[in-house]
Amino acid sequence: MLNRIALRVLALAAMAAAFAAAGLTAYFGVLKPARSDAPAVKVAMTPERIARGKYLFTLADCDGCHTLRDWSRFGAPPIETSRGRGFAMPPEMGMPGAIVAPNITPDPETGIGRWTDGEKIRAIREGIRRDGSPLFPMMPYQFLRHMSDEDVQSLVAYLNTLAPIRNPLPRSAVDFPVSVLIRTAPQPAGSVPAPPRGDRLAYGRYLVAVAGCAECHTPAEKGRMDESRLFAGGHEFRLPGTRVISANITPDADTGLGTWSEQEFLNRFYQYREYVKNGAPPVGPEGVTVMPWLNLCQLPPEDLKAIYAFLRTVKPVFHSVDTHPGSPVTQSRPSFAAPKS
Repeated sequence: MLNRIALRVLALAAMAAAFAAAGLTAYFGVLKPARSDAPAVKVAMTPERIARGKYLFTLADCDGCHTLRDWSRFGAPPIETSRGRGFAMPPEMGMPGAIVAPNITPDPETGIGRWTDGEKIRAIREGIRRDGSPLFPMMPYQFLRHMSDEDVQSLVAYLNTLAPIRNPLPRSAVDFPVSVLIRTAPQPAGSVPAPPRGDRLAYGRYLVAVAGCAECHTPAEKGRMDESRLFAGGHEFRLPGTRVISANITPDADTGLGTWSEQEFLNRFYQYREYVKNGAPPVGPEGVTVMPWLNLCQLPPEDLKAIYAFLRTVKPVFHSVDTHPGSPVTQSRPSFAAPKS
């Protein structure tokens, strides 16, 4: 009798699980991402706004996904003639499906030339395409949602100046269940005020958010950032022929930036300005980096100082990281290892 009851209980549990699964499947089948209407705004194309937009495009490393890059050279400099044309992520990156960074040039057929400025703003900060579907969250809209109203208009102004490139690309084909889970990622951004430039700490927090520093420098567990180890490094990037691990940029004295002075922090970036001016040198696998040194070295001193000031306030985390596991250590190997006295 007990065995019969147990079997019935198991059968009922199995039926309940089946109904629950069916219910979830139906729920996600009709689930729409949270979204607001695209703002009815026409961006003013002033020289000042376009210049600020170019700065933000560089800070957020939009080239990193939307432009072809020369991975044989340090910092993988962008191929200028391909700016914004879009890119299909290689399978070595281990993405959940065939992920494609779309064409963001003003080409009307294969890019965003027919999008309104408001639709572009919504895509940048909320992750919603023109047709209302969600963008794959490799597009860092969860961080760009902090971009101010003025700055996002500046970024759109710069995007409007890109040369149109005809480059037809397929849409991302995201594997289940990620394909339904990403529908919960977009959230309306609302109106975002500009950060106070005079408050170095607040402005540094803003720049770090727009640059997506936390996303790259925080280890991930099952696709989510480990909030207990923010900025502690350990995020793995798989690239053709090599893999790179992000560095610890917390103020930990032994494994992070705890012993770095402000000037040492600035110098670490500014040493690469020569590469921007004269061209980055060739590197092997031990020198490949996804850290946008060539972008961030162009930031003005006050902005890098603001970033440094903010990073000094985050929780120190002891976490030793080998940024290029299995590769020989060379002078060209990028690292955030603290300088030794």
